[in-house]
Amino acid sequence: MRSFVVTLLLLIVLPYYAAGQDDQNAIKMLDSFANKALKAPSIAMKFNLVTTSQTDNSTDTLAGSVIISKDKYRLDLPDNIIWFNGETSWSYLTAEKEVTITKANKKDNTFQSRPSLIFSAYKKGYKNRLIDEKADSYIIDMYPEDIKSELIRIRLTIGKSLLNLISLEYKKKDGTIITLHVTGYDLKVKPESDTFVYQPAKFKDVEVIDMR
Repeated sequence: MRSFVVTLLLLIVLPYYAAGQDDQNAIKMLDSFANKALKAPSIAMKFNLVTTSQTDNSTDTLAGSVIISKDKYRLDLPDNIIWFNGETSWSYLTAEKEVTITKANKKDNTFQSRPSLIFSAYKKGYKNRLIDEKADSYIIDMYPEDIKSELIRIRLTIGKSLLNLISLEYKKKDGTIITLHVTGYDLKVKPESDTFVYQPAKFKDVEVIDMR
């Protein structure tokens, strides 16, 4: 479950990693998208995550929400909640009534430890193209520069007037397509100080696994 959550977090923020040298229109759009998010007090999203397997024609849907503010975030999934306050991470498994506490590795430049770095790292790793400009949105395809990557492409849809994330499609070589459908996107939320911290008083009879 832990690895799935980390994958989901990377999927949500992956657009900020993506910029190549091919299409200046795509780069300009990604710059505008990231800059607007950087100026906001937080990025709050509600989403449906749809995973489709072309090999067995199966489809799974998962609903959730996330709020990101600089180097802090909270991710809510049906069976897992993660709080990260920039120093400490709490991962709560609802069915097991178990919370695991870990300390951030300051040398780890990933979303899990330093979310804000996604905004300064977006100009490497992918080539991109502005595929289509519709009346209300832009569609950008991103291709990994690493030919050994498990990805075929990432398709990002950005709203034209609000520069909001509409959807993100992650297509893999094994026939799996993961699509993030954003149902709510808000850059105006000013999170309270305890948003990114686990509150023991709100969760009774919980087993605590402290890995710090």
